[in-house]
Parts: sequence; C-alpha cells; structure tokens
Amino acid sequence: MVISMDRWKGKVAIVTGASAGIGAAIAKQLVEEGLQVVGLARRSERVEELAKKLQGQKGKLYAIKADISKEEDILEAFKWTSDNVGPVHILVNNAGIVQQTNLIEGDTEKWKKTFDTNVMGLCVATREAVKIMKAEKIDGHIIHINSVAGHTVPNYPGLNVYPASKYAVTALTETLRQELNHLGLKIKITSVSPGTVDTEIVQTNNFVINSKFVEKMKKTLKLNAEDVADSVLYVLSTPRHVQIHELTIKPFGEPV
Repeated sequence: MVISMDRWKGKVAIVTGASAGIGAAIAKQLVEEGLQVVGLARRSERVEELAKKLQGQKGKLYAIKADISKEEDILEAFKWTSDNVGPVHILVNNAGIVQQTNLIEGDTEKWKKTFDTNVMGLCVATREAVKIMKAEKIDGHIIHINSVAGHTVPNYPGLNVYPASKYAVTALTETLRQELNHLGLKIKITSVSPGTVDTEIVQTNNFVINSKFVEKMKKTLKLNAEDVADSVLYVLSTPRHVQIHELTIKPFGEPV
C-alpha cells in the first residue's frame, strides 16, 4: 500500500478545536504537508499565533472564531471558508469537551453543553462538509476524533455523560458510512480513538478531580498530541480504495 499525502496538497481542510492540543497538532501537520487549513476555535487568537509560526510552510493556516456548540457559528465558518479559501476537502471534527459534574446529581446545562459540542456540533459540521463535497463532486474525507471512551467506559471518576457522547460518535461514524455508500458518494469517514493523551481538555474545561486520581494520572503513560496527528495523516495518506473505518491508538502499556 502506497502512503502519500500528495493528492491533498493545495486542498482545503477544516479542523475544529484547533487552538490547542490535538487540534493544533493536526492543523500544524496539515499545513506542513501543503494544505490550506482553516482552524476553528473559541480562542481564535491562539490559532492566529500558530499561523504566524507556520509562515513559510508549504500550506497556510487561517484562524476563525467559532463555538462548535452553536450552529450559526459553524454555518458562518463554512461559508467564510468557501468564499475565501475554497471548498472543503477534509473535515477533522476534533472539538470536544468534558464538564465537571456527575450522573446522580448532575448539572443539566453541563450535560447539554457536552452533547452540543461533542455530538451536535460534530453532526452539523459533518452535514455542511458533505453538502459542499457533494455539490462540488469532491472525493473528500471526514475524520472524527473519538476516544477509547467511545468503545469502553473507563473506570475514571466524574466522566458523567462524556463516554455516552463518544459512544454516539462511534455510532455516527458507521451510520454516516452507510449513508454515503447508499448515495454512492466517494467520501471517506474515519473514527480515530486515542487513549490517554497529554492535552489541555481537562484544564480548559475546569474539570477538577480528586488528588489521588491526579497522582495516578501523572504516573500513567500518555500519548502526545503529535501522536494523534500522525495517525490522522496516516489515515489521509491511504490510497483511494482504502478506508480506515476505526483507528484506535493507545500509549504502550495503558491498562485501560
């Protein structure tokens, strides 16, 4: 199997949650491969900072302020991209949050925020990408950044509805594959499910857990964001007749 990113050079990619961690690493590597990348994030100034660091690379990074839990933000971002950069060829649904609450005494608004970002935002962005790819007859690729928690519920305290939101992503991946096949569209769909990753998702969402758990996590081997970005590029590099439906990536020795 020939692995190559050549067919994507000069093409447009949208990466959600591109301000830090996995999203920033994916955006960076795509730019280095020569793509025109639109990074969506609430903290768009951080995407702008990354764009400055990437000046002189083969591709270019554009920063767009958008909250993935808000449909109007997503629609505006896709319209801006089409009008100013070009039709999207790759969508990486990376934006995701975890909120500090539980199921027994749960905060309804925090539950909703998790599902609005991790599930509804992903669905809206996917819909808009497929709409453009279908209209422009683009053989595109959609990648959902999922989690091992979307396949097995980890025994970690305080995850509340987060695993359920990721289980939804697993189901949505297969449902979309079936819809695309039914319509005869040549658009690939892939779920990438990392294990423990050293990112800002916990700190960014003010997710506080007990001290014993924090110490346990410090001793746990972790992936870094670049490892996950590498897996995304691998998926994109496969020949047209190859579709990686699910790619699970864990740190070596992870007990979960």
